[in-house]
Amino acid sequence: MGQDNLKTIEQRLLWLSHWMIHNANHIRPKADGIKVGGHQASSASMVSIITALYYGALKPEDRVAVKPHASPVFYAMQYLMGNQTLEKLQNYRGFGGAQSYPSRTKDICDVDFSTGSVGLGVAITSFASMMQDYISAKKWGGDIPQGRMIALMGDAELDEGNIYETLQEGWKNDLRNCWWVIDYNRQSLDGVVREGLWQRIEKVFDAFGWDVVKVKYGVLQQAAFCEPGGEKLRDWIDACPNQMYSALTFMGGAVWRERLLREMGDQNDVAALIAARSDNELAELMENLGGNCVHTMAAAFASVDHERPVCFLAYTIKGWGTPIAGHKDNHGGLMNKTQMGTWQQHMGVAAGQEWEKFATVEDVPTLQSYLDKSAFFAKGRRRFDDDKIEVPSIAIASDREISTQMGFGKILDDLSKGDSKLAERIVTTSPDVTGTTNLGPWVNRRKLFAREVVEDTFRAENIPSTAKWDFAPEGQHIELGIAEMNLFLLLAAAGLSHSLWGKRVIPIGTVYDPFVARGLDALNYACYQDARFMIVGTPSGVTLAPEGGAHQSIGAPLIGMSQDGLAAFEPAFVDELSVIMAWAFEYLQKDGAGDPCERTWLRDETGGSVYLRLSTNPVEQPGKRVDDDFRQGTIDGGYWLRKPGPNCEVVIAYQGVVGPEAIKAAGMLTEARRDVGVLAVTSADRLNAGWSAAQRARARGNAAAESHIETLTKDLSRDCTIITVIDGHPATLAWLGSVQGQRCVPLGVEHFGQTGTIADLYRHFGIDAEAIVEKVRGLTPGRQL
Repeated sequence: MGQDNLKTIEQRLLWLSHWMIHNANHIRPKADGIKVGGHQASSASMVSIITALYYGALKPEDRVAVKPHASPVFYAMQYLMGNQTLEKLQNYRGFGGAQSYPSRTKDICDVDFSTGSVGLGVAITSFASMMQDYISAKKWGGDIPQGRMIALMGDAELDEGNIYETLQEGWKNDLRNCWWVIDYNRQSLDGVVREGLWQRIEKVFDAFGWDVVKVKYGVLQQAAFCEPGGEKLRDWIDACPNQMYSALTFMGGAVWRERLLREMGDQNDVAALIAARSDNELAELMENLGGNCVHTMAAAFASVDHERPVCFLAYTIKGWGTPIAGHKDNHGGLMNKTQMGTWQQHMGVAAGQEWEKFATVEDVPTLQSYLDKSAFFAKGRRRFDDDKIEVPSIAIASDREISTQMGFGKILDDLSKGDSKLAERIVTTSPDVTGTTNLGPWVNRRKLFAREVVEDTFRAENIPSTAKWDFAPEGQHIELGIAEMNLFLLLAAAGLSHSLWGKRVIPIGTVYDPFVARGLDALNYACYQDARFMIVGTPSGVTLAPEGGAHQSIGAPLIGMSQDGLAAFEPAFVDELSVIMAWAFEYLQKDGAGDPCERTWLRDETGGSVYLRLSTNPVEQPGKRVDDDFRQGTIDGGYWLRKPGPNCEVVIAYQGVVGPEAIKAAGMLTEARRDVGVLAVTSADRLNAGWSAAQRARARGNAAAESHIETLTKDLSRDCTIITVIDGHPATLAWLGSVQGQRCVPLGVEHFGQTGTIADLYRHFGIDAEAIVEKVRGLTPGRQL
């Protein structure tokens, strides 16, 4: 009876998912003329897999990343279970409706991992499994149930390079409890995949220690193979090229018959096998691949009784069960109204019953009872939380000269010496740059994570080294290979720990700042999921002078400003960094109201992730500062280092490591008794976000709305000139003149650098003190100082 229920559910999901897409494209009124889309064919090829998985194999502790193009099947399933509303389905891909692709933050149903950018949803399951092991190994987290981290993926996603980077990282970290289910329909957006791909897939996964379960034949085919002539039919199926199989599927039973008889008709046993079936029955047999057979898939999932990672290679027909099955153009294709009408009759759905959950079900109570007993859904919504972690006092005694990167290392080292809950819950990670980003002292004290103890050979052999690389279950650093995509995917998984397992961790990742861009897709993906983490980009800019242009970041500050869900800071001094990090540890844990603070117009109560752009250049520190304006201004994005007077003619606004140059330039200018203000910008991102939000508030009728940057600059004369300077793209601060309508002269770096000294490169790009002074003295007549 259970198998009958699985088949019934499969057919319900097939219909509801396709009707949802049809409604969005052909029935719902359109505000514009473009196709809404929705991937009917890609949904059809996954429907049996999803049915068998969710209603047969999954437990509540399992987590699934659903193939983006199968989202309609996922939403139909949630609707069947009462977790999705009819209104959301009717507004699929509309404003406020079910999203195009499953989203943790935008959908109301229980989405484990957002998907959309192909490959990333697959890879995050591997890192989620690693984080599950990490938490389980800790005294404070050992009680979490062990779930399987599962990705439902299309075969075309294997073209994504991050898939293979992830496989290697999983192998190095002894990956377990991870399943990847490949919808092997052999069709992508532009055509049909190459022959023999399955052999390459098997070899790749086998090389990295995965079990490969090939699910090629459904129960109808398996039964036919036992008939006289069945082995010959199986050999023909195995030898048939992908494109030919797809084309024959689209053309249907009569063409299948003609082709099979032509190529095997002289073999009487095969001819009898074919003749025993009608055209429809023959088409059903030939399309009964393993991935389109809910019973075969259920058996394949049930056959796994170990923790090793498993790749299920499920053969499917793209568009299975529909009039567009097999056509090479069906990826973005849609059934037209005529096709849908014919198919509706075939599916037995009466007119007016299209949205009914159980429209074609004869025994509704039995099916409802089966649904109610489904293990995966038994405990309801699987979103958790954890208590907020108290943040201890964070402050370091700054040396006379120290870099912000060194200050970051000192802050973590001080935390590592204590026994605070915050220190206990920090997990650090880095893509092969642990030592050079100043995580070394933290790692030496807190060790590297591994499920089994691994001794440091250098220490065991008494070879002197500053790095004590002990691996142990209590370790709190996860060392990665040199793939930045993996870094951000691990941060994404770790940053969801409180929600996935009810155990909060504070993830901190370090990366060379120019290579933030190498992992940008995964960074955006992590933020889209509302994962919470701190990413430290260091060293940065042309200040990393001897390393040359390949290691000197330019646009990273603009990334920090434009990335949603990420508060970006670039402090010049370590006391600023201490204030920012203390605030950041609180900010990472917030999940409050979205109402803006009317002091800054920032939505700080919602929380988010944090990006710190730091430098290796030691600079002289300003001495101890404890006043509230400094501390609050540092968090809000800026403060007056040198407050302008009533006759201020020039303001020098700087962000980051060039602070000493700006301060020196102000000193040189004031020798002529000019009134020069110096604005320390710690976060162009937060200043700009607050300013934009305040403008929107005023447009909506709140005339009193005033952002932090407007408060700071409201007394400046319109004739005042603002000189901005940053070791990064000048557009980062160029907007400051628009706040009050002053002229702005932005200085920064727009082109690739080269090797040299810091002084060489500052001079070359015009961001040293002398260049700032020259810009001021070269202002146009009538405004010359």
